[in-house]
Amino acid sequence: MSARPRFGDDGLVPAIVQDAASGRVLMLAHMNEESWQRTLETRQAWFWSRSRGELWEKGATSGNRMTVLEVRLDCDSDTVLLRVDPSGPACHTGETSCFYSVVETQA
Repeated sequence: MSARPRFGDDGLVPAIVQDAASGRVLMLAHMNEESWQRTLETRQAWFWSRSRGELWEKGATSGNRMTVLEVRLDCDSDTVLLRVDPSGPACHTGETSCFYSVVETQA
């Protein structure tokens, strides 16, 4: 039997998306059972939009799709890691990664 995530009480599991070539973290999204299955079947990144309450394929509108090369689970199976080959920027702002804002820390 294939490994599968432990979905939370809300039916979701966090999914970290990483560029397989560079190792850069691109985004964090959430998956439900249907988006998990579609991702495995299509090798394209599918997620559950908490704000819109609907299933979405990353890049379906923008063209910036993410081909899934590898899927991993963390040690507790409560977080998914998608290692992808992105066809464009991950962030809706046009940035390569959604994690482009640097927060200054105090020394």
